[in-house]
Amino acid sequence: MVQPGDRVFSGLAKGSGILILVVLAGVAAFLIAQSLPAIAAPADEIQGGGGFVVYVWPLVFGTLLAAVIALVIATPLSVAVALFITHYAPRRLAAALGYVIDLLAAVPSIVYGLWGAYTFSIASVPFLLWLEENLGWIPLFAGPASNAGRAMLVVGAVLAIMILPIITAVAREVFLQTPKLHEEAALALGATRWEMIRMAVLPFGRSGIISGAMLGLGRALGETMAVALILSISGGVTFNLISNGNPGTIAANIALQFPEASGVAVNVLIASGLVLFLITLAINSLARYIINRRREFSGAN
Repeated sequence: MVQPGDRVFSGLAKGSGILILVVLAGVAAFLIAQSLPAIAAPADEIQGGGGFVVYVWPLVFGTLLAAVIALVIATPLSVAVALFITHYAPRRLAAALGYVIDLLAAVPSIVYGLWGAYTFSIASVPFLLWLEENLGWIPLFAGPASNAGRAMLVVGAVLAIMILPIITAVAREVFLQTPKLHEEAALALGATRWEMIRMAVLPFGRSGIISGAMLGLGRALGETMAVALILSISGGVTFNLISNGNPGTIAANIALQFPEASGVAVNVLIASGLVLFLITLAINSLARYIINRRREFSGAN
């Protein structure tokens, strides 16, 4: 017989799930309704005179470029930190280090932005000059290097620091769930600690690493203040990561342009927000698909 408490809990859980879908649908409907005037507007009414697609394309490129740089830097570092905490560090050090890593996630983005703009960007100038001098033959580091450190590579590094606690926390919890029998079996067969991690821990935690990376990517895609404070935006599309000429990002562009926008310009900014919404939705759907494909690997089998 179903108890009343079970019915209440089931109803609350189902209602919460439905509420999330309703809110998501409401946000999507608002964005679409407010974006139609911008999409249908003549090209000469859009900033730049090239139409909405020409306006938003550099912003999409800059958003994805900054997020990819952050993910490339943060993911291996986060996995390494999580492995150190779970399998190498003494228990007391692991607890303290885990607390510090979790504390980084509570730092507001404006603080990261101020630190990046006034400290990290200036400190990164010698490194940017070194990249230009020694790796300038690679298009990514062609230069000329920014003499103030306001470059896409610096923004990507700051975003990597911001998403590192998220990926680390997820990876750490997943690694701790690795069945001890798997680890002990690998060690009993003569594997070293690293070989045990490579054969037992990393395969088990692969889906968790992907989940954490996608969570971090979601924050990097929507980050506003850090990008607006650090990046020197000139528009256009370029793969040069160390120069002053950088594409903007959707979130930072909305934050910078919205206070002075009016008329169709407001609809253009909302339409660019719709594009960011669709990009985030697509990336999370892809991550869910990858995770579901690897669900068959678990501690039971």
